[in-house]
Amino acid sequence: MKLWQLNQYLNHGKFIVQKMLGSGGFGVTYSVRERDTGKLFVIKTLNYIQQNKEDFQQQQVKFVNEAVRLARCSHPHIVKVYEVIQEDGLWCIVMEYIDGEDLAKYLEKNGALSEEEALLYIDQIGQALEYIHHQGFLHRDIKPSNIILRRGKSEVVLIDFGLAREYTIGQVRSMTNEKTDGYAPIEQYKKRGNFGAYTDVYGLAATLYTLLTKEVPMPAEYRNEDTTFLAPKQLNPQISDRINDAILVGMTLEPQNRPQSVFEFRELLGLANILPSGQAHKKLISAVGMDYTRLRDLLAEKRWKEADEETTRVILAVAKKENEGWLSEKDIANFPCQDIRTIDQLWVTHSHGHFGFSVQRRTYQSLRGNKKFRREVWDAVGDKVGWRKDNKWMYYDDFIFDITAPEAHLPSGIFWFDSWWGRYGWFLLDGVEKRFYYLIIRVLKCNI
Repeated sequence: MKLWQLNQYLNHGKFIVQKMLGSGGFGVTYSVRERDTGKLFVIKTLNYIQQNKEDFQQQQVKFVNEAVRLARCSHPHIVKVYEVIQEDGLWCIVMEYIDGEDLAKYLEKNGALSEEEALLYIDQIGQALEYIHHQGFLHRDIKPSNIILRRGKSEVVLIDFGLAREYTIGQVRSMTNEKTDGYAPIEQYKKRGNFGAYTDVYGLAATLYTLLTKEVPMPAEYRNEDTTFLAPKQLNPQISDRINDAILVGMTLEPQNRPQSVFEFRELLGLANILPSGQAHKKLISAVGMDYTRLRDLLAEKRWKEADEETTRVILAVAKKENEGWLSEKDIANFPCQDIRTIDQLWVTHSHGHFGFSVQRRTYQSLRGNKKFRREVWDAVGDKVGWRKDNKWMYYDDFIFDITAPEAHLPSGIFWFDSWWGRYGWFLLDGVEKRFYYLIIRVLKCNI
């Protein structure tokens, strides 16, 4: 068993141990100072419990995987990982040192937070969760002690990805049933089940419950029809009905009855209203940090074709498919709702409701399109939006790139571009129709 001591040198003398910061179910963290620069860092490694387990080496692999998952993240509200090192056979993660205190300690000092302050922090962590869900994994341990408030700022950072796991929508997966009572949903008490973004929604809602009441919610495994689960408003009458109701929906026991994404939960809280009327220039929200400024400017200038090509570019960039030039069904199914909303709202706003994915969705539904693909509906869509003429599908360069085009005519490049084949006419129409269908289904699921 290895426990580091004050002033101990690590990594061939590069770091000097300052103190132990804390220990959790898997890891132990230390603050260290880089000898050459004097800069503070945090180093995390497996705690003494894990070091003494028979499957210690397997735990080491999981621990390194945590570092890999974190290293993939670059978000202002997620702790930064700089490198992985090995010290006397023990793998360690070198991370950002955050000057501040976690929200659990902050609550102890200050009592229950106001709605305004609590929602500010929940919104920041919610955006961080949307980002990591887009990366394909869950945090699974959202709670006040895993959220650090930067000293002197109204900014929080999500830490401790020890329970994070990859997930695929709709797949039954085996996962460790490690959890924190009060913040873990019922599915986390089982080793095998359907996990999804709604798993972290429960933890986020439970965290908001605590921030507003200073009470830990009743553990999910003890909640049933015969037990009394106190609504947060019963503990703090100052909580508004909207926030009280949103928390209860977010903490619904049955996963299928919770908001299915963090964005939906943020909508219930009134935190996800993007691009208010007359303010489209102020806030262009992205779950992955995509810059939509150029798209906004092109649409504002009514440069429709360039805007359509820019839409294709940013969508492929968000999905990390720039080289391929097309989207698969999985790419579209995992595309962040936040980004679809922003792109759609830009098109709707600047075309005065004439163009946009939501306009295409309404057109599709008006022709009795549903969640089952039908060829006759696809043909009818093509006729109505002007992608088909005289029973023949048009080439992309023959589309109408101005406001005189039929309603829902644009955006279209993301469906037609297939490694640029659509531009020259020898594209596979089957790929075009499938991309359109999958994206409409995504728009429906995102409630756009």
